[in-house]
Amino acid sequence: MRETCVPSGVALKDTGFGYTLSIIGGKYKMIIMYWLAENKVMRHNELKRSIGSIPYKTLSVMLKEMEADGLILREEFPQVPPKVEYSLTERGLSLLPLLNMMCEWGENNLPAPQTGQR
Repeated sequence: MRETCVPSGVALKDTGFGYTLSIIGGKYKMIIMYWLAENKVMRHNELKRSIGSIPYKTLSVMLKEMEADGLILREEFPQVPPKVEYSLTERGLSLLPLLNMMCEWGENNLPAPQTGQR
């Protein structure tokens, strides 16, 4: 890690690294970003189905936080029933190279499959 990323004597939360973690940290934010990057625009229930294990309320909270952080755009259409679509903003899209590097690192460092030896 770069020496200047987390200088000694500075609280992690007060660094660029800490700020980035606060924006994309947590169990689901990067997964939401992944699905929005793959599909461009998704509705709440589409995200829920794609992620699978996320509770409905948790997804709503994550989406609100990500919207407040400027990572996603929430577009509401005035119709019955209401229609809301989510997409990545330019700021959200700017994080995709970071997610791609994480993907590449994971591919390069996957543990070898375990054989069925006893």
